[in-house]
Amino acid sequence: MESSQDELQEPILESKSPQSSPRSRATVQQTSGELESVLSDTNLNYMKRLQLATQIELRLLFFLAAPAVVVYMINYLMSMSTQIFSGHLGNLELAAASLGNTGIQVFAYGLMLGMGSAVETLCGQAYGAQKYEMLGVYLQRSTLLLMATGIPLTVIYVFSKSILILLGESTAIASAAALFVYGLIPQIFAYAANFPIQKFLQAQSIVAPSAFISTATLALHLLISWLAVYKIGLGLLGASLVLSLSWWIVVGAQFAYIVMSDRCKYTWTGFSLQAFSGLPEFLKLSTASAVMLCLETWYFQILVLLAGLLKNPQLALDSLSVCVRVSNELGAGHPKSAAFSVVIVTLISFIIAVIAAMIVLALRHVISYVFTEGKTVADAVSDLCPLLAVTLILNGVQPVLSGVAVGCGWQAFVAYVNVGCYYVIGIPLGALLGFKFDLGAKGIWSGMIGGTAIQTIILLWVTYRADWNKEVDKTMKRLDKWEEKKEPLLND
Repeated sequence: MESSQDELQEPILESKSPQSSPRSRATVQQTSGELESVLSDTNLNYMKRLQLATQIELRLLFFLAAPAVVVYMINYLMSMSTQIFSGHLGNLELAAASLGNTGIQVFAYGLMLGMGSAVETLCGQAYGAQKYEMLGVYLQRSTLLLMATGIPLTVIYVFSKSILILLGESTAIASAAALFVYGLIPQIFAYAANFPIQKFLQAQSIVAPSAFISTATLALHLLISWLAVYKIGLGLLGASLVLSLSWWIVVGAQFAYIVMSDRCKYTWTGFSLQAFSGLPEFLKLSTASAVMLCLETWYFQILVLLAGLLKNPQLALDSLSVCVRVSNELGAGHPKSAAFSVVIVTLISFIIAVIAAMIVLALRHVISYVFTEGKTVADAVSDLCPLLAVTLILNGVQPVLSGVAVGCGWQAFVAYVNVGCYYVIGIPLGALLGFKFDLGAKGIWSGMIGGTAIQTIILLWVTYRADWNKEVDKTMKRLDKWEEKKEPLLND
């Protein structure tokens, strides 16, 4: 058991960078090397090894994960703040922004983030194998594929009003939501550039710059949103256009950092024609990643769409959107690790989730007033908060397991698990409880919580039973395959 943990820690956590690489990489290398040494030291008893390894892992986790969590939360806060600005225009505007954000925009978000996760798998493994120059090639390949994917997504955005009406949404809500969505079209292509860049940086343990950039952009976003929505009077369209602009500011600043920083001089060597080679194989892995994560992100998107079909769609959409956005923000961290790290990260995430759930329950009667001033919506949100608390606790474990799946390349398997748990069990059960038994939004959410719980249990079991020696072998074979693709191009 100890040897398998040691072997897994090496490719994922250890960063063997050149001597001239920055101090932060050396810190990660030193810390992960120390962890490996402790785990393999048979002169120490089991409890002593566990104590020392836990201390080292917590230090490494804080160094790597804390800034990454900040980035994810800031990204969610930008989207959520736009929803808040829209909500204070009126309940219809809140319902429209909720449906546009959670019902349409999440479609693109899930697809782009999922396809971008291929960079996370390949860059993380290539960096551990010291194949630094391939990180820039993977970044460019992924960006090309995601930009191409953005074209059909744009068509969906353009016809969003007709699509929503076809799905049964009311004409008033569909029209307002479509107006909001039109302003999010530039955001599609910002996603296409941003997600590969984020994964490229995270694979090298470069996370603090993204956190600083996102924080500064959030402050600018809040100011411009206030001016556009309330002072200039651009309404829903202005709110969504500002959100798109903010995402492009993040993309531009991160890319400028990559080009100008010495920390990326070994991994970014400029634009290369190699980015156009091996696209079919890269598309295959990207598609598997997209299917896995889309099935997760679209799960709650379907919840919101179903809520729009209830007897009081505006109230259901407003209350559910508040709960889903809070859940996403608090459960947004996706730390990647394996073996020993999985246990530590899962435990920490679970504890944080329980604390968050307790806070949500304590504030259940006031939490919705951040989004809207309507008392009816506030009462509905208060009624749904116990389900939100359960969801937060599940989100304390499930993202960690999904992170392990991405890091190990299990996307295809997890996609099958997601289909079964979410779409065969969760959604039908939610629809049955919500419509047949007339439980409304509570019934829909309860069914989906059941699907998420089953998925979490399956992933826990698979992770526990994983043969980490075989996973290491698969990683090296995958990297060798990509390296073979690269050789003829270099010889030319």
